[in-house]
Amino acid sequence: MAENFAPLSISQEAAAEAKAFNKEMTEQLRALPDQWSFPPSVTRERRLQGLGAFPIPTYSENAEELEIEGPHGPISLRLFRADENSSKGVIVHFHGGGFVFGSAAFQDPYLEEMAKNTGLDVVSVEYRLAPECPFPQGPDDCEAACHWILNEGASRFGWSSFGLTGESAGATLALITALRLRDKHGMVPFKALVLIAGWYDIGLTPSARLWGNEVLFPTTRDMRMFGKHFLMGEENPEDPQISPLYARLEGMPPTLLSVGTEDPLLDDTCFLASRLKSAGVDASLEVYPHGCHVFQSFDLALAKLSTQRIDSFFRTKFGST
Repeated sequence: MAENFAPLSISQEAAAEAKAFNKEMTEQLRALPDQWSFPPSVTRERRLQGLGAFPIPTYSENAEELEIEGPHGPISLRLFRADENSSKGVIVHFHGGGFVFGSAAFQDPYLEEMAKNTGLDVVSVEYRLAPECPFPQGPDDCEAACHWILNEGASRFGWSSFGLTGESAGATLALITALRLRDKHGMVPFKALVLIAGWYDIGLTPSARLWGNEVLFPTTRDMRMFGKHFLMGEENPEDPQISPLYARLEGMPPTLLSVGTEDPLLDDTCFLASRLKSAGVDASLEVYPHGCHVFQSFDLALAKLSTQRIDSFFRTKFGST
């Protein structure tokens, strides 16, 4: 099993670029005010204004806005069509942000490129955020969105094949949603599942606990704060509906797990890969040397390599060329 956890081989140039990026990002984050000194709503607004380490989001004119009904009110969906005349498949996407930050609209270039490269439509879900809407509202929205996509959406757009993906907390929600569909609805509808740097133990795995105050995000304190905002009641972080690392994983679809070595959630991905394999799931693990948390979000050679492999995984599992 050990060789399955070895980092991928990358070029010296890609490694040097990633290390330099991590150093620069660390310096930028150190110069910023403590994000927890503001209410989450203020931090969200600052991010929209580019007052942080992340660039101002780029919005695509090709995104189609949809709205469906959910258990807690309307849910917005953001759709990218690969080819309006030929695509019969769709990938459902959940964004990251620790259940507190982020938006379905913040990954437009990445998701538009995914649709183009895979030949599949892509739908990103605007699920409710904590602490205003704590557990279980975010997972409820994701479940409802997938249920609509598998039924009314499939009838409307002609989808017959389905995939699922997410990064960080979005990867957590993707796995939780797949488990909910299996356990509550008897549905295992996805041909492929791609989980990027997910957080599968909200109580924190060793790598997350030991990360400490290393400001190459997220810090251990960040994760504890995210968990505090997400779980506002008496929920047990080891509940499989909250931390899917503890769930029964039999019957999950073919899964690609991706993470960088400079990510406090490295253990989450490695542990989950082992549990999936033990449950008989077709699971592949890719560990990227020097990759920070969700490095795929940045303009790096490492990110291009990872997204190419993700797109190839979807094409292969959907049987497209």
